Amino acid sequence: MTPSQKDPRAALFRNTDFRWMASGSALTMLGDQFTLIALPWLVLQMTGDTLVLGTVLALMSVPRALFILIGGALVDRHSPKRVLMLTKYTNLALLALLSGLVLSGTLALWMVYALSLAIGLATAFSIPAGTAMLPHVVPRAQLQAANGISLGIRQLTMFLGPLLAGLLIALLGDGNRLAGHSADATGIGIAFGLDALSFGISAWTLGKVRPLSRTPEAPDEVRDATGARRAAPQAVLASVAQGLVHFWRDRELRTCFLYWSAVAVLIMGPLHIAMPVLASSMPTLGAAAFGTLLGAHGAGTLAGMVASGLFPRLRWGSLGMTLLAFDAAIGLLFIPMGWIDAIWQGAALMLAIGLLGGFMQVRVFTWIQQRVPPALIGRAMALFMFIFMGLAPLSAAITGWLMKSVSLAQLFVGSGGTLVVLAALAFAFTPLRQVNDAPGAAR
Repeated sequence: MTPSQKDPRAALFRNTDFRWMASGSALTMLGDQFTLIALPWLVLQMTGDTLVLGTVLALMSVPRALFILIGGALVDRHSPKRVLMLTKYTNLALLALLSGLVLSGTLALWMVYALSLAIGLATAFSIPAGTAMLPHVVPRAQLQAANGISLGIRQLTMFLGPLLAGLLIALLGDGNRLAGHSADATGIGIAFGLDALSFGISAWTLGKVRPLSRTPEAPDEVRDATGARRAAPQAVLASVAQGLVHFWRDRELRTCFLYWSAVAVLIMGPLHIAMPVLASSMPTLGAAAFGTLLGAHGAGTLAGMVASGLFPRLRWGSLGMTLLAFDAAIGLLFIPMGWIDAIWQGAALMLAIGLLGGFMQVRVFTWIQQRVPPALIGRAMALFMFIFMGLAPLSAAITGWLMKSVSLAQLFVGSGGTLVVLAALAFAFTPLRQVNDAPGAAR
């Protein structure tokens, strides 16, 4: 066994293409955090209206959820690199325009609406392209290590980005009383400009990446008269349908996607509402505790991703058994969240939850990328992201209405208990416990 086989991470760091891709992705993800902080602050300073803020965020998230499956189909047809490159140039133009409008003082609310919609549409194509890119750059044996590094970088940027963006905006001008044109919004404009710059540089680094040759014949490929492979001429919606049919016929993939859909609707959606309400509704905690709780969860997630890379063979039986056991443990940890009365208690629970979730996130990403044929990876990752970025927000909206009749403690007990029951039912009545990611496992 060669040293590279013993330690896939060592081979990754010698892989020039992976280094170019990872460095560009890190820069883009860091830049995204600047926009995630600057955009809500800009809207609130312009209008002071949370309904307008909700509308802007909806204009970004709804088209992303609606078009992400189409984005996945286009990724499989035109290659992840080509689609990702186009989305980077698109975001560069949109954010540069937004930055210029803010700095020049000519930004109107309708422009914010239009640019938010356009950014959301671009994201619908960049997400499946970005998640499908990795299997085209690193060998199959190095996917788990590569996912661990990539997701760890993402988590790290989620720490640093908001801190740097907040400091920048506070120091250079936060646009206070922007609606009256009496305040300096330089910090906000520069934040958007830095995000635009990150897309420009990452487009250059992506151009340096040389994808691996795809040798396996894909389900949506045919051969011409000379025997050469070429993509079948297929409509985009038909391509989406073909991917869904393939995933449905794969018993283990179908089970996993249905299970994750249930988790998104019954668990993730309610928790998106419960956590900020918990932090803001308890006098002993205060709204500032929300950042601490999320920070603890982020730290645990990053530690779990690192642990997954350090211990690639650590699992309890099969991958499916480990997933169900970890989900049940996460459910049990959520149940007492409604009764905490000190920030350290909530932080400790969120740290443990993040640790378990981060560990499994790397394994799940790797399993999907290894199991799905190369020509379907874009659609597979798009479906996975749609579940958590489309269904969860819808569930969160329903939960907001539900909380008029249930208490916060009841919501945490219901969500955590539901996850435990869901994991138990999946263990008893589905093939999920048989899902295996061990080398040589049957596909």
